Amino acid sequence: MLTQLREIVEKVASAPNLLDAFDQLVVSTCQAMKTECCSIYIADHKRQCYTLMASKGLKKTHRHIGLAFGEGLVGLVADRAEPINVADAQHHPHFKLLPGTGEESFRSFFGTPIIHQRQVLGVLVIQQREQREFDESEESFLVTLAAQLAVLLAHTKAQGLWPDQHNGLHLVGSAASSGVAVARAWWDDNQPRLEQIAPASCLDCDAEQERLSIAIEQASAEFRRLRKRFDSELHKETLAIFDLFSHLLNDPMLRKDLFSKISSGDLAEWAIRQVVESYSARFANMKDDYLKERAQDIRELGQRLLYFLYNKEMTEHHWDEPVVLLTRELTAAMLASVPRDKLAAVVSQEGAANSHAAILSRALGIPAIMGVDFVPEKIHNCKVIVDGYRGDLLVNPNRHVLAEYTRLLREENELAKVVETELDKPAETRDKERIHIFLNAGLSADTCIAVNRGVDGVGLYRTEVPFLLQRSFPSEDEQTQQYQSILASYGKKPVVMRTLDIGGDKPLPYLTIEEDNPFLGWRGIRFTLDHPEIFLIQVRAMLRASIGFDNMDILLPMISGIGELDESIALIDRAYAEVSNVAVEQGETLRRPRIGIMIEVPSILYQLPALKGRIDFISVGSNDLTQYLLAVDRNNSRVASVYDALHPAVLHALKHVIDTSKQLQLPVSICGELAGDPIGALLLVGMGYRSLSMNTRNVAKIKYILRHISITEMEQLAQYALSATFADEVRSKTTEFVDGHGLGGFIRAGK
Repeated sequence: MLTQLREIVEKVASAPNLLDAFDQLVVSTCQAMKTECCSIYIADHKRQCYTLMASKGLKKTHRHIGLAFGEGLVGLVADRAEPINVADAQHHPHFKLLPGTGEESFRSFFGTPIIHQRQVLGVLVIQQREQREFDESEESFLVTLAAQLAVLLAHTKAQGLWPDQHNGLHLVGSAASSGVAVARAWWDDNQPRLEQIAPASCLDCDAEQERLSIAIEQASAEFRRLRKRFDSELHKETLAIFDLFSHLLNDPMLRKDLFSKISSGDLAEWAIRQVVESYSARFANMKDDYLKERAQDIRELGQRLLYFLYNKEMTEHHWDEPVVLLTRELTAAMLASVPRDKLAAVVSQEGAANSHAAILSRALGIPAIMGVDFVPEKIHNCKVIVDGYRGDLLVNPNRHVLAEYTRLLREENELAKVVETELDKPAETRDKERIHIFLNAGLSADTCIAVNRGVDGVGLYRTEVPFLLQRSFPSEDEQTQQYQSILASYGKKPVVMRTLDIGGDKPLPYLTIEEDNPFLGWRGIRFTLDHPEIFLIQVRAMLRASIGFDNMDILLPMISGIGELDESIALIDRAYAEVSNVAVEQGETLRRPRIGIMIEVPSILYQLPALKGRIDFISVGSNDLTQYLLAVDRNNSRVASVYDALHPAVLHALKHVIDTSKQLQLPVSICGELAGDPIGALLLVGMGYRSLSMNTRNVAKIKYILRHISITEMEQLAQYALSATFADEVRSKTTEFVDGHGLGGFIRAGK
């Protein structure tokens, strides 16, 4: 069976065009299954029907033969999204004869849906004149064939070769940076690729090391130049993307590994590929979304080194009008090479929303879509529309669609101007209820984060990234210096520093940890309690750094029970006593920081009362809490769609936290992605949350939205959401609510 399946799929894949592929499919399937009829129906959403594209056994009297959605046995197969096996089709209540096809001579029917990513692309059918049910082996063969066809057809659809794509090509990717753009597409393919480098040896090691040294210096100069270019446009944390590359280029271990490869006889290009792929793999295996994407930063660094092995300086292109940049893999350097006023949007075949290139796109306000399966030759120089809210790329749209998006783009620009003018206004609701807006920070190697406009402080500072970028644990003095610069940046505004959250899912380069299920393993507070020496050094560094600023609080991650909390507090008390004694001797005063915990492990939800008297505040990590409650790894593409922060169970858990915290008189904040989402922020405030911590890019729009809606309205919305059974109900109601207040432009293109 496997051989026959492979042969059919290979014939279909090698067909010169789609119609020939369909013809090859039905003929080959009939031969392989020894059946009298095989037909393929393709979903045509424009006409709302399943069109008969090819058949061996049925007659096609004209081009558009088919069944409306929900009509006939074919429609039933598609609606149910499951196979249907009928011995006598003509007596089935859903049977509908296709006139003129000769279908009346066939009695038995077996149809199976062709599904890709939960979308029914079509239906594959076999029929016989004999009245019988098809056996299990026949069912298995056709279902397996349909599953393999789904991947081929999905790729065909992405290439713009789908039968119902009459008015331009519609491609879909991951929305990485919101916004709308209308411009001509331009394909950039002049970047070197690591995977194209083959093993090669050198004859002169000294000359080869000189080539690499020059490339490193040119790359360093480029990153410094790019940082300077954006110095007046970006926050320092975003600018630190370029500092990260400089940091990596100057890393002694990276340089040692590169030159060591050349000393052993490898060509510079081959040395770069080997070392970069080794370093990149270390980050790629991490579970944390952000840190996983750092693998791409390492690869970008390698590609820039390759570029400067062949070029003395960076090439800049010149355009007369803004373009949509198409690329295989978007990089920060590539973004910076295009003048801002000439870059309308970016679309990348690879990459994800957490890549540094995506972060830079958001910071610059450039719409971006990642992971789009497109054929460059079919799109280059075409008129395109980029919808960064939905992740849609429309190629050669008709004039009606073009006119609509041009209007939406005008509205978006008007809205952005209004929002920016109100950024410095207080974060409060329409009825003057004060909401505290904090910043999530610490995602880069930068040690001097700018004081961001419009925020009340830092609600979450992640401390683990510097640990991951080094070849050994940073010393207490090194950590103290870094934390001091952060606390100094915010003056008297509070900064909540989370203790080290590393372990199986975020392994350190210098501490190998291997686990079958790292996400549920040795990470967070579990790791640091098993290594009190590491925990004590970090806490002492935080305390020393806070002297004279008095604006630092400590947050403990991954607390699953009171025992872990008590152990952590005991160590903090010990560190406090040690640092306080030294401070007194030096004539300084150490303020005892507030201690809080992350609510992200579901078990602690049922021990909230035991927290009173032990801690000073609570911070809800909605990302991990959602994953653990729903038992879903959102990094796993097979189940990522199950991850939904609007799931009723998640909403009820969040309501339980805020209600219990109020009873216990414990201040509570929320620092997950939900806080920076317009719909999420409205629901959270409606539930009772008054402190939201989010990424920089979300601050202005969340403040603007809150200023235009009253607490009473948000409370009513939250009550409805908490009574819902399905996440889609919540999403539909909240979308309707946002639209009703004229704020739809914050969740999609247009008002």
